[in-house]
Amino acid sequence: MTITHVDRPRRLRTPAKMSGSRPLPPQRRQRRRSRLTALAFVAPLIAYLAAFYLYPLYRNLDLSLRDYTVRSFVAGDAPFSGWNNVQRVLNDPTFGPALRHTMVFTFVSITFQYVIGLALAVFFNRRFRLSGLLRALFLIPWLLPLIVSASTWSWMFNSESGVVNYFLHFAGAGPVGWLTSPDWALTSVIVANIWIGIPFNLVILYSGLQNIPAELYEAAALDGASAWQVFRRITFPLLRPVSAITLLLGLVYTLKVFDLIWIMTKGGPGDSSSTLATWSYQLGFGTLLPKFGPGAAVGNLLILIALVFGLLYVRVQRRQET
Repeated sequence: MTITHVDRPRRLRTPAKMSGSRPLPPQRRQRRRSRLTALAFVAPLIAYLAAFYLYPLYRNLDLSLRDYTVRSFVAGDAPFSGWNNVQRVLNDPTFGPALRHTMVFTFVSITFQYVIGLALAVFFNRRFRLSGLLRALFLIPWLLPLIVSASTWSWMFNSESGVVNYFLHFAGAGPVGWLTSPDWALTSVIVANIWIGIPFNLVILYSGLQNIPAELYEAAALDGASAWQVFRRITFPLLRPVSAITLLLGLVYTLKVFDLIWIMTKGGPGDSSSTLATWSYQLGFGTLLPKFGPGAAVGNLLILIALVFGLLYVRVQRRQET
């Protein structure tokens, strides 16, 4: 008996099975391509933030945790000191006045900047003749280089030839040592900083007023509401989100103000107008034997204070949204 073998038909393997991978569906390929495109656009921003923000923050933290001298700063072999620099800063007699001056300078400045900026924004929101020209003129303090503004205010507050004392003389008052008296130095730099910051508040708050529907004001006018009632019941409540971001940005900016104070008073006389920003510079660069570690520690304290207020703002915004 003869047994014949019947050949079974062989299955043809597709190229995908031969290679061990399946082709991606069109939707997944499109999704992957979109992610790669988005990453390509974001990559320059990430590189910029890493080079100019993350790395300086890391270096500043490293400076505050090591005992740097001029030689070790160049050689890069400073010994690790932990929190010694922070303790030196907290125990320094200059820390208390500098912190107090920073708080006074910051909160008085942003309060007056916001109130005056809001009043001007409401005033210019009425759209009268020459409104655009006057708004443009109010932007001049914001557009000027800070060294020009600080030098101008230094001349105006000069004890001997300043224009402020010149008008005080005509008013029958004696000359005031605006920049040379410990009682007036901090007030002088606060006034100059308020003048510089008003245009920023004016621009942001004015843009917020443009987003309030005009129908609300028309309805209030039909109901016979006064100007104060309209402001208290409509304008101010609807400006809260814009006001919050304006105050936060003003707070962060004012905390780190250095050049204005340094040009006008250099933190003096004595320490009467010294803030954490000017004290950090004095520790790190103001002497022949710089103290890099304590100076960096003071800078980290400023960053921490700004971070706390930033987190507080985020929390308040989330509570308002919910």
